[in-house]
Amino acid sequence: MAHVSRLTGQVRSLLQAQRVAALGTMAADGAALVSMVPFAIEPQRRCFVIHVSELAAHTGNLQATPRVSLMVMQSEVPGEPVHALPRVTFDGIASVPQRESAPWVACRAAYLDRFPEAEIMTQLSDFKFVAIEVTGARQVAGFGSARSIDAQEVQLALAPA
Repeated sequence: MAHVSRLTGQVRSLLQAQRVAALGTMAADGAALVSMVPFAIEPQRRCFVIHVSELAAHTGNLQATPRVSLMVMQSEVPGEPVHALPRVTFDGIASVPQRESAPWVACRAAYLDRFPEAEIMTQLSDFKFVAIEVTGARQVAGFGSARSIDAQEVQLALAPA
């Protein structure tokens, strides 16, 4: 098993503790859009999984321009400074696995493991699973503590604990 640094361990812990991310997509006309998305991690491919409606603007955006950004951050604590909140912004490439394919089945299993209450939504024809393969990240571990993370180290953070 590969050594996981303290900071990479903090990324892993953050991803386990938080279930919602901000998804950044780009429209064909260049307009940026940020949306809230629940996320899971597919353990074999070590990619993020989101479940989106075809009616959502971000779905059309990521299908037209698959480069996306996903930010996960620690929840705010009353009385604590917000500027030091730990957070990670992931760069990635989004793809929509074909329904009932092996990648789709794996994405569905990972998503339902984290969000079992969403099972009924997975049966709706206008919803799709999206796999986001991470190409790099930027971590802010606290005030004055930031670093870039390459795809290989991100894979360590996305690996099951």
